[in-house]
Amino acid sequence: MEGIKSRAEGAAAPACELAARRHILFLVYSPQVLEHFKNPQNAGELPNATAVVEVSNPVCGDILQLAVRVEDGRIAEARFKTRGCVTAIACSSMLTETIRGKTLEEIRSIAPAQISEALGGLPPATFHGSQLACDALEAMLFKIGP
Repeated sequence: MEGIKSRAEGAAAPACELAARRHILFLVYSPQVLEHFKNPQNAGELPNATAVVEVSNPVCGDILQLAVRVEDGRIAEARFKTRGCVTAIACSSMLTETIRGKTLEEIRSIAPAQISEALGGLPPATFHGSQLACDALEAMLFKIGP
């Protein structure tokens, strides 16, 4: 059939298939996860950062760079850059929202379950996004020191 491309040759997905994909996102992820994924908060570079760390998940390949500026013992500003899945981006965004304004001592107790709960819960297969966020937080606290 000349002139007709298969999906493997780069033909566009039918509208019904695209709608089904969007519907699946709403079934799998909470509204909070989708909001932080579609409109991430505090994404980008942070000039004059006190600390910048980068962590990765070697299993799935997600990478999170976290930058913070500490003033008077508190996180004055936090930014992130993430290459990864829906939950890795959403958890990175939520992490920066969670730590801003808090003392270093207050953020030491943040755990993956807290990030997940703040996002309305993560599907078990994607919980690694909250672990990545907390790995970055731990690396940042180590870099800043006591």
